Amino acid sequence: MSKNLINAMADLNEDVVLEEVKALKAQNVPALDIIASLQEGMSIVGKRFEEKEYFLSELIMSAEIFNEASKLIGGAADGEAASRYGTFVMGTIYDDIHDIGKNIVTTVMGSNGFNVIDLGVDVPTEKYIDAIKEYKPKVIGISCLLTTAFDNIKECIQTIEKEGLRKDLKILIGGGPVDEATCRYVGADHVCKNAQETVEYSKKYMGV
Repeated sequence: MSKNLINAMADLNEDVVLEEVKALKAQNVPALDIIASLQEGMSIVGKRFEEKEYFLSELIMSAEIFNEASKLIGGAADGEAASRYGTFVMGTIYDDIHDIGKNIVTTVMGSNGFNVIDLGVDVPTEKYIDAIKEYKPKVIGISCLLTTAFDNIKECIQTIEKEGLRKDLKILIGGGPVDEATCRYVGADHVCKNAQETVEYSKKYMGV
C-alpha cells in the first residue's frame, strides 16, 4: 500500500491524492492496489468521524475525493471488482422521494469497499424483493424521511420475510424521523443515524 496516498486520503488533501494516483498508475501499480490504499485512508476518515474530529461535511468530502480518484483509475475501480465487503442494496421507500441522505450513504458505502446497488427513491416492495433475489446482499438499507411512510417500511419488511428472504439478511433503516421505536415498529434490525454508522455496522455483520 502507498503510505502517501493513505495519508493524503485521510487528511482530505485532494490535490495530493490525485497526484499520487497518477504517479502510481504511471508506475503500473495495479488498480485494485491503489483502491485498497484509498479505502485504507477512508477507514481513517471514518475513525476520525467517530471521534468527532471530522464531521458530516468532511465525510461527504472524503467520498467525493475518492470518487474523483476512482475516475482517474478507471476499469477495475468501478463496480464489483473493487468491492471488498460484498453488496449493499439501498433505496428510499415508496411514497417518499427524498434522496440526499440516501445518496450520502450510498456514496460513502461505495468508497468504503461495498458494491452498492442504488434503487433510487419511491422504491416499491417488489423492487427490493427483486434486488435481494438478484444480488443476494447480506445487508440492505431503507431510507425514509416521512413518518407517513413508516407503514410502507413495515409492509416491505414483512413481505421480505414472507418471501423467505430474511434469514441471513440485515435490514437497516435511517432518516431524520427514524429512531429505535420506529425500528421496533417496522421490524428492522438497526437504525443508522449516519453514513459512517452504516459502514461500521455492515462491516461488523460481514465479519470484516
